[in-house]
Amino acid sequence: MRNARTLQDPAMDLSSAFGRPPRILVADDDWLNRDLLQAYLTTSGCEVVTAADGETALRLALNLPPDLALIDVQMPRLDGLEVCRRLKNTPATRFVPVVIITALDSEEEKLNAFEVGADDFITKPYSSIVLLARVRSLLRIKRLHDEVESRNALLRQVLDRYVAEDVADVILTDPERHLKLFGETRPVTVLFVDIRGFVRYTELHTGPEVIRTLNHIFQAISKVVFAHKGTFDKYLGDGLMAFYGAPVAGEDDAQRAVATAVEMQRLFAKLRENPEVDLKGLGLGIGLHSGEAIVGNIGSEQVMDYTVVGDVVNVAKRLQDVAQSGQILFSEDTFGELKGVEAKRLKPVRLPGREERVTPYLIELAKK
Repeated sequence: MRNARTLQDPAMDLSSAFGRPPRILVADDDWLNRDLLQAYLTTSGCEVVTAADGETALRLALNLPPDLALIDVQMPRLDGLEVCRRLKNTPATRFVPVVIITALDSEEEKLNAFEVGADDFITKPYSSIVLLARVRSLLRIKRLHDEVESRNALLRQVLDRYVAEDVADVILTDPERHLKLFGETRPVTVLFVDIRGFVRYTELHTGPEVIRTLNHIFQAISKVVFAHKGTFDKYLGDGLMAFYGAPVAGEDDAQRAVATAVEMQRLFAKLRENPEVDLKGLGLGIGLHSGEAIVGNIGSEQVMDYTVVGDVVNVAKRLQDVAQSGQILFSEDTFGELKGVEAKRLKPVRLPGREERVTPYLIELAKK
């Protein structure tokens, strides 16, 4: 027959279950109950903080969220159920497991505890071994949640470099779909920006000056992409690529893309007025085109790029190639999706590497 477990049993070492000494909040107005729980938990590898009333318990939890809370129901100043309710309604503590401990053992009391968000319910008197086993189980769940949150935070940190915050939120709701290696056909508007006059600029300036200038320009204009909820694709030497319509599509994708281009040109004009940065001879040429493209993560499992592929990309790039400094050129397909945008219709042109002619529309905000 197996011996009963003791508090010194390695299986009851809660720090090993959590990966570090877990921080446990014990709230009970009975000093003997507090001391006993503190002794059990400390022996099992926990860091324990105690409170003799509900308000103190709530303050301790909000100041430094514990990994788990053991809360008595009947306490002065604030009862345990209200403490639990407030913890679960506070973003910083909503995922802290709460175990309600009470001398009452009715079904109604249990329902009351679960209705305010309690994760478990233990009736006095209780077995210390059973209590520690349930605490251990909840700490495992808390640890898994913390690991997911940590990965999501890292993922968000990466996503925020490419998409606006609300787009990142959508991706995180279904990362399996949005971040796996695959592509799908989606209607998008692609935007290319190139810094005109940059080759000559590199001849007249040192390497560090060139890098500082690029960073100064890119830091400013890339923010415009995010402000208009676009997806940043990549930097292309002295230019960049972005697209609208994926991973989150909207009815105004083309509108926001053109608005991005207009704001970029206006912003660049202001940058050139800054005497501390030499942008003389530089300007932006921007091209856009709308249509269906293959959108998704392309590459390998180790290295992938969320991008667009197809004729829509080629046309946008060719329009950018022919756009002069201060000009925005976009296709008739893009113009057809716009509202309230004034642009000059140009003669159809045959773009390099493409047989079918394209009718470009011009917005010219600044000249060299």
